[in-house]
Amino acid sequence: MNINVASHNLTIRHERNVDADAIRAVTAAAFPTQAEAALVDALRRQHAAVVSLVAEDGGQVVGHVLFSPVTLDGSDQGMLGLAPMAVSPARQRQGIGSELVRAGLDATRICGAAGVVVVGHPAFYPRFGFVPALRFGLRCEYDVPDDVFMALELIPGMLHRGGVVRYHRAFADL
Repeated sequence: MNINVASHNLTIRHERNVDADAIRAVTAAAFPTQAEAALVDALRRQHAAVVSLVAEDGGQVVGHVLFSPVTLDGSDQGMLGLAPMAVSPARQRQGIGSELVRAGLDATRICGAAGVVVVGHPAFYPRFGFVPALRFGLRCEYDVPDDVFMALELIPGMLHRGGVVRYHRAFADL
């Protein structure tokens, strides 16, 4: 299924096999280390990329977002983690990241996800409905500040049970 969003000649679509090298390049350029690019590769190899979208402009991949399964206290609750999200440095602050997040959240809804968590910038993600995960009683398995661990409930009432959110094992290598 393709998701197309027309915005400044931008197309948001599902990742294809031929996109792997371009996604790696964008992710490596967007982060200070190669860890996030290696994480994307590992999640793809382990078939853990539930939703993986690219932003394409003129046939060139300029952004990427990936959603993978997370567990709540060790059990599958139908939740996903948004990570990583990357935009080519030359194309940042042009709305591409926002388009990727919106399209990604739409795709997670279509997949039937109960909710999405993210460790991210507290000024960016609330515009999409994310709130501090502690409001749902959720804690991150990693030691991160409370304001950067956020959650978005997609199915009402599904996140209120609380507990510790654990990311896919590929995140342990970050």
